[in-house]
Amino acid sequence: MCLAIPTQVVEILDNTMMKVRVGNGPTVITASSMLLPEPPQIGDYHIVHAGFALRKLDPKEAQETLAALLEFAMAADESGDLAELDKERAGD
Repeated sequence: MCLAIPTQVVEILDNTMMKVRVGNGPTVITASSMLLPEPPQIGDYHIVHAGFALRKLDPKEAQETLAALLEFAMAADESGDLAELDKERAGD
């Protein structure tokens, strides 16, 4: 399963590339802004999938989405689903 995750722009790079923080965590990745209709600005939120920013989000929408994803992850962890996924990955 693939998810498009809310990210926040932390640095603008050359050639339509940008550094974005994934969710509220410490992970920063490089993403392409070439699919966006307007150039990104530092602090903007975007949905990123497979290394491409797909669309800009307003900050409220980004925070609501991040909260929903965190709630989902916590529920999956409590039910043991995440542990089962880890076992399946280790078996690959």
